[in-house]
Amino acid sequence: MIFETERLEVRYLKIEDIEGYYKLQSDPLVLKYATGEVDTYEGIKQNLKEVIAKYTLPNNDFWIFAVVEKQSKNFLGTVAHVKEANGDDEIGYRFIRECWGKGFGFEVCSGLVTYAKTIKLPKLIGYVVDENIASAKILERLNFLEVKKDIDKDTGLPETKYELKL
Repeated sequence: MIFETERLEVRYLKIEDIEGYYKLQSDPLVLKYATGEVDTYEGIKQNLKEVIAKYTLPNNDFWIFAVVEKQSKNFLGTVAHVKEANGDDEIGYRFIRECWGKGFGFEVCSGLVTYAKTIKLPKLIGYVVDENIASAKILERLNFLEVKKDIDKDTGLPETKYELKL
């Protein structure tokens, strides 16, 4: 396990997560504000294998973890920590649509902030497409500050870069 919150565990993805991962990665509404396009089951399974393989790479800078419910162990979504070329530590998350509106986004981001402090990261950044009001509110509630407005290179939509100094 990477870290846990009151209701959630964040752990390494495993191939047995494929059904939940497919449900997540094949939903166009989940992907609406994110990079990535809906793919076939086989394509998503291959993507999952590639993400898992990155865990053992030396100097890996691309971490995607499973978010599971503590009690049921059900796969709910993913959380990401990506080291950008400029050294910034970017975070992101996705949840299966049935999990929306239950406070999981805030809970996992709050846990991620705590985890980032324990591994001594200097700051976290997050990019939010401006239409994604719920995600912007989560970062603002966690005291992330707006630092830049831009156009998302993948979606072509206006986005805001947020930063939290730890």
